[in-house]
Parts: sequence; C-alpha cells; structure tokens
Amino acid sequence: MSGFKAFILRGNLIELAVAFVVGAAFTTVVTATVAILMDLIGKVGGQPDFSTYQPGGVSVGAWLTAVISFLIVSAVVYFGVVLPYTKAKERFFPDPEGEPGTPEDVALLTEIRDLLASQARGGNGLST
Repeated sequence: MSGFKAFILRGNLIELAVAFVVGAAFTTVVTATVAILMDLIGKVGGQPDFSTYQPGGVSVGAWLTAVISFLIVSAVVYFGVVLPYTKAKERFFPDPEGEPGTPEDVALLTEIRDLLASQARGGNGLST
C-alpha cells in the first residue's frame, strides 16, 4: 500500500494531471480561435467550410479544411503558448551559466580521456 501512496503522490503524476486538465480547457480556446479565423478566411474566399469544394470532381475540400485548421491551430499554439512561455521562462528564470557550454559529464569524460592518453604516452598523467 505504501508503494501505491508513493506513486500517487509523485510530483510528475500531479504535473501530468494538471497539464491534461489545462490542455483540455485550452482546447476550447483554440477551437474557438480556429472557428473565428476560418470564418474570416471564408469571408475572403466566400465559403467558411471548404468541404464541398470539388475541383474537377475530386473531393479535396475536407482535406483543405483540415490542413488550414491544422495550420491555424499550430500558429495559435505557437504564438499563444510556446513563444510567451519561452520569453517568460528566459525573463524570470534565466540560465545562470549564460550560454550553454560543455556539459559537466562531457568535460569529465574529456579529462579522463586526456589522462589515459597521457599515461599511454609514458607520462604519469598527473600535472604539476
């Protein structure tokens, strides 16, 4: 039973649940925004839903509507969520090291490699 309690109280599980709930709520915002933009596109093109569009008898309208909706959803998510989140993260939680350099594990492995190479050449591998 203690294992189950530890599983339920893990931080990642709670974060995932919150993300799912917020994502579900955000879906309605994105859907409404896409509907507005599709209506605006329809005003320009004369038809907000392209599903009946059949050039040369080929039913490409539903595909065209899906592609336009996908592009609009992608733009709304990027410009409405990803970009502001990235800017806020950089502003409020700046990287203390500045520009990314060599990770510590890579630097340690490089040092070990150089030490082994020095020992193979006949040195003691210790710097004075």
